[in-house]
Order: sequence, then structure tokens, then C-alpha cells
Amino acid sequence: MKLLLTLVVAANMAQAQRNKVLFVMSAADTLELNNGEKFRQTGVFLNEFYLAYKSVTEAGYSVDFATPGGIVSTIDEESVDDKYWKDNLTVKNEALEFVNTDSLFNNPKTLEKAIEHKSDYIGLIIPGGQGLMVDLKTDANIPVLLKYFAKEKKPTGLICHAPSLILTIPKDENPYIGFEVNCVSPVEEFVIERFIMKGKPQTRKIAKKLRRLGMKYRQGLPKANFAVSDRNLITSQNPFSGDAFNRHYLASLAKYQQNSSK
Repeated sequence: MKLLLTLVVAANMAQAQRNKVLFVMSAADTLELNNGEKFRQTGVFLNEFYLAYKSVTEAGYSVDFATPGGIVSTIDEESVDDKYWKDNLTVKNEALEFVNTDSLFNNPKTLEKAIEHKSDYIGLIIPGGQGLMVDLKTDANIPVLLKYFAKEKKPTGLICHAPSLILTIPKDENPYIGFEVNCVSPVEEFVIERFIMKGKPQTRKIAKKLRRLGMKYRQGLPKANFAVSDRNLITSQNPFSGDAFNRHYLASLAKYQQNSSK
């Protein structure tokens, strides 16, 4: 009986290892605005990260976290505001408890280590928040990861500002040319700059740049629960798009597993 239990536990651990999703997170905490005239606290947007994390783990997948330098992610203070959680205040408190206490979250891998073990993962998620516009958009590891997951057709989820990271791949090497894509919309970008941050970041007009690259940009209304799925790529628009993103992403994971088992 003891041997059987040991074998079952080992089998479950092996299954979890094969069903692992990599969360790549920003480690930045300060955003420069107006060409250095103003600085603002920044980081990962809490619900864009936690709702995706909660969705995949409740579906039975395990998770690793990776950041530049293995530095623990900072949560954007703006994202703690109740307006981004609607009727999910219990989940917000759960998310805050998680980032304060979870050992994996607070001991992330480096991006280099994630690349070294990239074949361990069946999916990739990069949550949004302005922090990634500071560090991930200039990190040489990001295009390496994105190209690998595209080549292997593994589900790749980019949330809100994260689709801008597709722009880190040179056009002649870019596997996503011609894909349908979503990201923070031009109207939402304007509102964030004018009324929330009250300043202009260095990198702007993400949708326009994605179109210029050769992608087919689609958008929902401001604050819409909107996401786009095209082959292995799942992209979503804003902090209110968690349900749409999670539905598409879990479907993509299931399809990938089904195809892999054939």
C-alpha cells in the first residue's frame, strides 16, 4: 500500500511537471514620464497576473515565475484599487495575500534559467502593467522566449501591454506577422496617460506599432472583457478582460495537449 501511494504521488508530480506554465514578470518599480521630468511607481498589474494564475492552477497546471535577474516583482499600486476588481474584492484580498506569502512568487527564476529549462513548459503567460515597458521590452531574453514558444506552437498569453513585446522580435525573424492581435486600445492608452499617470511614457501607441509590423489588430470597447486567440497566441486588452483571456488560454492549453498526445 505504501509503495502504491509512493507511485501515485510520483506519477502526479511527473504529470504536474509536464503541465507547467511559465509566468514571465516585470521586476521594474519605477516608470519615467515626460522624458524624465516625472517618475511614477509601477510594476505588474495585480489582477492581470493573479486572475490568470488562479485560472491555470485551478485547472490543474503548475506554475513557475521568472523575472529579469530573479528579482521579485513589484505590484503596481494603481492595480490595488477596488475599481479594477468589481465584485471580486475577496479575490483581490486573496491576491494580495498570495504575493506576500507565496514562496514561488517570492523566489522567481532568472530569465536565463527559464530559457535553460524552456522545454519544461507547455505554455507562457506575460501579465500586463507598465513595468514591462521598462525592463522586459529591452531584455534580450524576451525575443528568445517568444520565438521558442511560437516555434513549438505552445500557448502564449500576452496581457494588456504585454503584446508590445512582440515588437522586440526583428521583422525578418518574427513568427507572428499576420496574426490577429489585441492589446491595450488607443483610447485606453490615452486615458491612462492623461487621467491616471498624468504623463507620457517613452513607449506609446502600441496598437499602431503592431499594425505597422504586419499584425491584424482587433479591439473591443474601452473596459471591455475582450481577448483574441489566433493559433498559439492569446492576447487581451485590459484589467477587465480576465474572463475572456482565461477562457481562450485554457482552451489553447487543452488543444495543445490533445495535439501533443497524438
